Amino acid sequence: MTKTTKKTRTAAILLTLAMMIGLFSFAGITSASAATDKVSLYSSSVTFSRVGVNSYEVYIQTRDNAENQEVYVHHFYTDTIGWIDTKAEYVTTLNDGSKIWKANITSLKTQYAIKFVADGREYWDNNNGKDYNGTETIGVAPIAPQSNTSGFISSNYTINAVLQNYAYHKEVFVRYTNDNWNTCQDLPLSYNSTRADGTELWNTVIRLPYGESITDGFEYALCYRVNGNEYWANNFGANYDETFSVRH
Repeated sequence: MTKTTKKTRTAAILLTLAMMIGLFSFAGITSASAATDKVSLYSSSVTFSRVGVNSYEVYIQTRDNAENQEVYVHHFYTDTIGWIDTKAEYVTTLNDGSKIWKANITSLKTQYAIKFVADGREYWDNNNGKDYNGTETIGVAPIAPQSNTSGFISSNYTINAVLQNYAYHKEVFVRYTNDNWNTCQDLPLSYNSTRADGTELWNTVIRLPYGESITDGFEYALCYRVNGNEYWANNFGANYDETFSVRH
């Protein structure tokens, strides 16, 4: 593991990444409010479709030592079909022993809750009876090099972060390496704009030496410091690579 794991908060991801060239779709992160400490929504992202069918990537956190465990996203699909369950798959175990699960769902209407079955007993996170409605989520795009006006690919890589605005004074930076953490650099992000839902867009550009590009040794994570707290978006401690892929 790299230096990015220090003080990592695992109760919820409050920071999400979006890498882009030109236009990109936003992805977002929610902080869960659970009816039980055994299960909670960890984070979620959405890709909005022009035809009305949205795709969701939902991460769930569970805290239980039961031998038999299953996790589902209980979501409303259409008025005709109604509510259905989509089973989540195990992703990883965090340092505190809690488990992360992931489900991919599609829906015409954004409304869902989390169901956790441990040794035959059901536990729910339904956002305190209100269900989750997708208003907290924002979409994601992979990192990509910028094209200059001549059409040539440069060695510059734009990174965007969408974060919850917890205070006016805050610090956001990306920590990255191009040589498997033999060396690394911290690069601050700058405020760009405030979105309609109150979240903020911050960004920066990683400028590699002329002629260089990201390599197999390229990894990164983002840090958000506010109100004396430090939050990391680091792919559950595994960091991210240039494709924004989950690497376990």
